[in-house]
Amino acid sequence: MLGESYPFVEESFSRFPSQSNIYGLCQAGQQELLAATLKGKVVSFRYQELQQKIRPVAKEIQFTYIPVDAEIVSIDAFTKSPPKRGLVVGITFIKDSGDKATPFLNIYCDYEPGSEFNLESIAQSCLNLELQFTPFQLYHTEVHCDDGGSETVFLLSGHDQRIHLYKENVSLHQFEEQPVERLFPELQQLPSNVLWLDMLTLANGQRISAFGCQNGCIGLALVNQTGPEVLKSWRVQFDSPISTVLLFPLSCQIEPNQAIGDTSLEVKSYNLLVTSTIEMAVVYRDIQECGLSHSVCLSESDQWDAVLCALVIDLDFDGQKEVLLGTYGQELLCYKFSPAGGGQFQLQWRRSFKSPVLSIIYLDLTGDGLRELAVLALKGLHILQHSLTIAADLVLERLAQRVTALTASSDVKSAEAPHTEGKDATAKRDLCAAHTTLN
Repeated sequence: MLGESYPFVEESFSRFPSQSNIYGLCQAGQQELLAATLKGKVVSFRYQELQQKIRPVAKEIQFTYIPVDAEIVSIDAFTKSPPKRGLVVGITFIKDSGDKATPFLNIYCDYEPGSEFNLESIAQSCLNLELQFTPFQLYHTEVHCDDGGSETVFLLSGHDQRIHLYKENVSLHQFEEQPVERLFPELQQLPSNVLWLDMLTLANGQRISAFGCQNGCIGLALVNQTGPEVLKSWRVQFDSPISTVLLFPLSCQIEPNQAIGDTSLEVKSYNLLVTSTIEMAVVYRDIQECGLSHSVCLSESDQWDAVLCALVIDLDFDGQKEVLLGTYGQELLCYKFSPAGGGQFQLQWRRSFKSPVLSIIYLDLTGDGLRELAVLALKGLHILQHSLTIAADLVLERLAQRVTALTASSDVKSAEAPHTEGKDATAKRDLCAAHTTLN
């Protein structure tokens, strides 16, 4: 571990009956996780009040139509876009029938009022779809509808070099596969099997899409969702399979130019993190303007075997985001973004686990307003919490700064009040004189 800046303590560890994989963890609602194991088991993890204390609870959920000999490949979940209600869970698995292996996609969604968010009830309401391809990542994203609203859909990558779109048919109360090019023209004519996909919706009705392929190809596109229409697209080739692509914004503070009276400005740029199985992780900066031409390497990220997962979050609450990388070499690496020198990422700390790190999610499991870091490793789920001492000290420091700022503002207003009152009295006299003259 580097220095003393590691901000977490391990709160709990839940061992699984069999190992998971890089597609095996997802968030289900605001305060719950679902973790899938290869031997057909799905474990729900959440905190609940037991004996007047908040305790972690790991419980197996019996999802229907998953055979005991099935091998789960991927799992994902989302809450329907308003005004619709309900939690939707998707699970892909391969059933071994002896002479051949058959892949399936099960989509779980309960339409009964009052049961739309009940996981036990949802697990019994299954749409079973046989697939003609081996599934990889199951991913969800929002798309714009013709009526001006939005809808969440599933995207599933397969070994047939295609992305498959599953969209809800409201009238039939089920999900159906639809041609992907209708909503995602950027996902046509793919160069290889897509191992990881990520999308980011912008405020102006556009979206950025990125995918990483088994042959090392990276694809990036800027899309106008009205149409939809591909506005720009870029591709670049790596020398090894891509394990993760992750789109994220970064805010940079531009110092004011005092000579011309400028004020300080905060500029947001969109960036793409790419990790591969052999090479160093790379961040492509300001992709809307530069595409894939401006890259920054994360030094030493290739020293602990393949990077399997990644996350970009503000861990120390200073307004600048950190990059987390989980490796097959059992390390969690944290890189800090520094705007100086053109924007570099420096390794801040690393934390060792007892098995490869497969997936990481940052969410508020306990409902106290402070998020936890869920780390899925090969043998189970680790829950890391922020140090409460450090968090409390930071809250007191921020409150003290706020009180100082408010006091200073109050003093300035008090000092200006007599001068302002004098100016107001003069202005009133002038106004009265003018009014008398006019009359």
